Amino acid sequence: MIRNWVILAASALAITACAPVSGGSEGHGKDVPMARATGAPRSCIPLNSIRESRVRDDWTIDFDTGGGKWYRVALPQRCYGLGTYRTYKYETSLSELCSTDIITVMEFGGPGSGPRGSCGLAQFQPVEIAK
Repeated sequence: MIRNWVILAASALAITACAPVSGGSEGHGKDVPMARATGAPRSCIPLNSIRESRVRDDWTIDFDTGGGKWYRVALPQRCYGLGTYRTYKYETSLSELCSTDIITVMEFGGPGSGPRGSCGLAQFQPVEIAK
């Protein structure tokens, strides 16, 4: 059975989720925090460990898996609209989100709401995010 999972920002982030990423060229946001790799990249992370995801720009998603552990996905290609809408969905029949999965950028609210395009993920790099 395929499960539909929609990742939405926490209510505290909902206000900022409406604002497009400013600055940056080619979809790179100017305010993406630096991250330092802390281990070998992983192909998958368990769905039940994902507490939050933060879309940083059209190229970058950070996943919080609790206990101060973060994974950064640097997309292999630009995912147009991801940094603007900051919301996506994915479908999987597994209990993990994997680098081979596809995400679909979603726009909510207003006329014309719905999917805006799809993009492939990449490896999940464990990182320490600069403050």
